[in-house]
Amino acid sequence: MTKLQELSKKDYFTVEDVVQSFGLQPASARVFCSRYVRQGLLVRLKNNFYTTAWKWENLSLLDLMKIANVLQVPSYISLMTALAYYEVTTQVQNNYLESVCLKRSVAYNVKETVFNYIKLQNRYYGGFVKLDGIFIATGEKAFLDAVYLYSFGKYKFDVDSLDLKKLDLIKLRKQIKEYPQKTKDMVKRLCGI
Repeated sequence: MTKLQELSKKDYFTVEDVVQSFGLQPASARVFCSRYVRQGLLVRLKNNFYTTAWKWENLSLLDLMKIANVLQVPSYISLMTALAYYEVTTQVQNNYLESVCLKRSVAYNVKETVFNYIKLQNRYYGGFVKLDGIFIATGEKAFLDAVYLYSFGKYKFDVDSLDLKKLDLIKLRKQIKEYPQKTKDMVKRLCGI
């Protein structure tokens, strides 16, 4: 149990971490993890990613965002999750974290929390910063990600929940140049730029 407590100091751990901590062979470490998940002592985040049940119960939003960054690599927190973080929206989604990624759109359901990833084309992937140890879109980029996906019918959000005065329109004007006309028109309609 002491070694499990050591592992629970990390946001997450892998089978390889169990191999090193417990001195097990990889196959035995996988069995160990599976058994402890069934017993409710470990939480499986995705294949080969775990945390302890007591750690999971006490994770903050920031901890969950850090986990979101590693469940799908590369990715960054964006859309309504980032807009809520920056207090640009009143639409707070409890136990639902949104990220954009390059590989594939996918969702991981862990206990009652959903980590949702939406694939963006390479040319629209970017405009994020590392803040408090997490990769997160700037407020303007999170808004553009949402409007871009929305303008093509791939995303829904409550426009009325946004406080667009909290966005830097100069930055928005610079960043929108790369986007399709459909997205530009939508941003213009919403922001008057």
